[in-house]
Amino acid sequence: MRVELTRTFHFSAAHRLPAAGETHPCRNLHGHNFSVEVTVAGVPDPRTGWVIDYGRIRDAAAPLIESLDHHLLNEIPGLENPTSENLARWLWERLRPHLPGLERIGISETPGTLCSYWGEE
Repeated sequence: MRVELTRTFHFSAAHRLPAAGETHPCRNLHGHNFSVEVTVAGVPDPRTGWVIDYGRIRDAAAPLIESLDHHLLNEIPGLENPTSENLARWLWERLRPHLPGLERIGISETPGTLCSYWGEE
């Protein structure tokens, strides 16, 4: 039996997308209330019944989320062009060493949007 566990985090931040077209509104400074989904997958341990304790996901992700909250994302090294796609990859690269079984990072900038990242092929 293989299962997925997802923990959701929230933060507010500003960004601008410098690679967007000259007239694109996202080229201007603006902000979002972001949601981040961190999904870990695997086979539950026969003794505990868990794939991973949700607390381990929290402990790994919370410091990263705090480093983004109420900041200008463009000023964070590696996020000079902070699209949802780049933010998902940035989080993946930092979480992967600490979360065995990391399956997916989901980023929502607004309700009704979702960018999912499964790592490099």
